[in-house]
Amino acid sequence: MMRLHLILFISLIMVALGVVTSQHEARKLYAKHERLVALAEQYKTEYEQLQIEQSTWAMHSRVEEMATRELGMQVPSQKDVQVIVLDKVNQ
Repeated sequence: MMRLHLILFISLIMVALGVVTSQHEARKLYAKHERLVALAEQYKTEYEQLQIEQSTWAMHSRVEEMATRELGMQVPSQKDVQVIVLDKVNQ
């Protein structure tokens, strides 16, 4: 009978240590999850800001102004424009 009590006591201790270990691991993983969720939110905000910046840089008026000012480009006159009509190719 004493031997059975000793085996049950050791089993109880081992199960208790297992529970403590698994709870500790779960808390560590939850904390890591929360850090990753916060980081994902930060990346999402940064991505949205970059999209706004990209749309600002790519605005037609800005591109046209940069082409005129920095590259010396200008809109061609009507007589310098040639229209080429392509025939439809039967496939």
